[in-house]
Amino acid sequence: MSSIEVPTPTNRRNRKSGRPTLRTIADLTGLAVTTVSRALSDDPVINHETRKRVREVASEIGYSPDRAAQRLKTGRTNVIAILLEPHEEILGYGTSIMAGIAKALQGTAYHLIVMPNLPHASNIAAVNYIMRNHMADGLIMSRTEPLDPRVKLLMEHDFPFVTHGRTELSTPHPFVDYDNFTFTYEATKRLIAKGRRKPALISGPSRFTFGGHILHGFMTAVREAGCAYEIIPDIDLDHQAGAIRDRIARRYREGDPPDAYMCGGEVCALATITGMSDCGLTLGVEYDIVAKQTSQLLSAIQPKVESIYEDLKATGEDMGRILQKRIAGETDMSQLQVLLSPQPPFFGSRKGG
Repeated sequence: MSSIEVPTPTNRRNRKSGRPTLRTIADLTGLAVTTVSRALSDDPVINHETRKRVREVASEIGYSPDRAAQRLKTGRTNVIAILLEPHEEILGYGTSIMAGIAKALQGTAYHLIVMPNLPHASNIAAVNYIMRNHMADGLIMSRTEPLDPRVKLLMEHDFPFVTHGRTELSTPHPFVDYDNFTFTYEATKRLIAKGRRKPALISGPSRFTFGGHILHGFMTAVREAGCAYEIIPDIDLDHQAGAIRDRIARRYREGDPPDAYMCGGEVCALATITGMSDCGLTLGVEYDIVAKQTSQLLSAIQPKVESIYEDLKATGEDMGRILQKRIAGETDMSQLQVLLSPQPPFFGSRKGG
């Protein structure tokens, strides 16, 4: 296709105002409307330079597709929804995950919308609402349960989705997950190697799959070492920082306390340090902590805490990429499942990007 001069921004501003359409882009580029449409859909039949030029013009004039018309014509919304529940135990969870998804969607026709899901609200109702009202072409969701009813529902209706976390369902499904077993196993082994006699675990909520993985990793490490251990009762990673702080202080005062803590998040680690400090104890002297780190906060405030890093942006990017494959019709689960493992060296000062 021959090179076509694109009118300057000054000339464009002199044209009639109004909502830009495919015809507007066609007039500005000298291309046919059908060519513009195919270029915006990233049709490989249209050469790369033409697709790039069309996208640049569309961006400059503020073109956005008529989603109602698109939906009537193709049955697609070009929308990906993320069902987001606040994660207080993971600092920056929502922003990091969405930044990764946005990177995966960059240069595509897809837009990301966030559907809040409040704690203790009905997850299945939120999924039903998105699916039955055709609000998106695909769904991203987290905090999976072993026999997650949301996953069952989405698979029954063949609705494209990807989960942050695994399930124990017999039918495989798309997921991206962090290897919490390896994280907890290596963290607990580190505490034992430092000479601590009684490591303790502040576990994940038992109803979620990742809680079971954390518990399994901890128990494997302490059983291999044959050492004393403790699973702190009455609290988990979903509890408020104040509740964790108070429970740790109370546990110390009960006698024969743990001298090491495995924490699955930065908030948990900081709350534990505060609780021990309230009892007059010093980190790195009377006790140690290994924690999961997802931001720069922990290493900046408490550099003595050893940590293992989880890259949530990479998780979001993988989920965005996998969901696009699933929407396009991919069914090979080897292309739709990613398990992210902690990368050695496991310990030291690691900063989130």
